[in-house]
Amino acid sequence: MNDHHSNSVYKKPIHKNLRYNIRQYGLKIKQLQGDPHSVALGMAIGVFVSVTPTIPFHTVFAVALAFVFRCSKPAAALGVWFANPVTIPFFYWASYKVGLLFGENSSDLDIQKYESVFEIFKLGLDVLPAMILGGILIGIPPAVVFYFITSKIFVKLRSRTQK
Repeated sequence: MNDHHSNSVYKKPIHKNLRYNIRQYGLKIKQLQGDPHSVALGMAIGVFVSVTPTIPFHTVFAVALAFVFRCSKPAAALGVWFANPVTIPFFYWASYKVGLLFGENSSDLDIQKYESVFEIFKLGLDVLPAMILGGILIGIPPAVVFYFITSKIFVKLRSRTQK
């Protein structure tokens, strides 16, 4: 068996794969149907959910919320891609720290001694309330930003197609 083809993906420089993936993601976003508000709200919901500590249910939660808010479900599903293997450890660590700052800390956890998200996960369910509260709080700003960016993009796209 020739392994040349199976390893060819790994020979490309990482930045070229990243550029390709970003371009593909952009194309999928442009193909979304619906009015700009519906698409933008769906995207914002997906981004919001992606920051919360709800893996592996991000897509399910985002699509369910999009159903409740009557907006684009495909956009919500695409929005959860905001969380990825690179960003998730940061989001979860930040969620925990922000949750401890704004919520009640019922445990004797010392926030200063946890330097990585993996150390936090070892604590188990004791950290879940702080992570959920923190995830909600840090999920709001990027969701709002993505709403306005997506809305602006889709207003322009729709005006181009109408001309």
